[in-house]
Parts: sequence; structure tokens; C-alpha cells
Amino acid sequence: MKKILILLVIGFVAVGYLKNETTLFHPGTGEVGVSDERLADAWKNGESDLQVEGAGVVIKILADDLSGSRHQRFILELGTGQTLLIAHNIDLAERIDSLREGDRVEFFGEYEWNQKGGVIHWTHHDPAGRHVGGWLRHEGVTYQ
Repeated sequence: MKKILILLVIGFVAVGYLKNETTLFHPGTGEVGVSDERLADAWKNGESDLQVEGAGVVIKILADDLSGSRHQRFILELGTGQTLLIAHNIDLAERIDSLREGDRVEFFGEYEWNQKGGVIHWTHHDPAGRHVGGWLRHEGVTYQ
């Protein structure tokens, strides 16, 4: 009976942890932790170079950045109210032509700190194979 109780406690702790801080394992890339709270901590602490996965709602669509590699740019708002600039390389991945304000977008990319909430980039594959491939998901379609 004591062993069952210990297993139940461990199970409840694990479920509580995963509910508050989703941790995903992607084969070949290592462990990646993500949640709105983790991104809020990263922003508060000035952290960068974090491989993250999450989702938000498009609140503003910006003009494409055409300097150097071309990037589709838009701003997502997370559940915490934090905003993120998404900089999606459209020289390496397909552009999301159907994107509209109010749409939900999932992302897997690299977080870089800035004063406005942060930037997510590397939302595409790496042709050289030196960086973890990222993606965006919109209306069930994955762009990578």
C-alpha cells in the first residue's frame, strides 16, 4: 500500500509539473521546455538563444523585412499578454499567405530577448544542418 501511495504522489507531482511547464522531447534535438510562463521568465531575465515551442494570437501583421534574407514578420500575443515578434525566413520556408489578425499560430524556434517581449526566429529548416529546424503551424498546415 505504501508503494502505491508513493507512486500516486510521484504521478500527481509529474502531472502538475507538466501542466505548468510543458516539456517536450524532440528526437535528435534534446529536451525543449516551453510555456507562456517560461517565455515570461526569459523576457524578465534577459535570456536569449532558447529553443522554444508555443502558440499565440496574431495581433499585428508587419511588412516583410527585405534586407538580406527575406522574413515574414508578425506579432503574436501569448496568454500572459507578452508579445513576440515572429521573424519567419521566407527564403528558406514557405510564406503563410492566409495569415490574418486574430489567427492562432503555433511556433517552434529560437527565442531572442528584446525590450518589447522577444523575437522568435529559426522557424524553418537549416539547409546546412547545423541548427535545430523550426516551424510555424497555422490552420493545420506546418511551414518549415
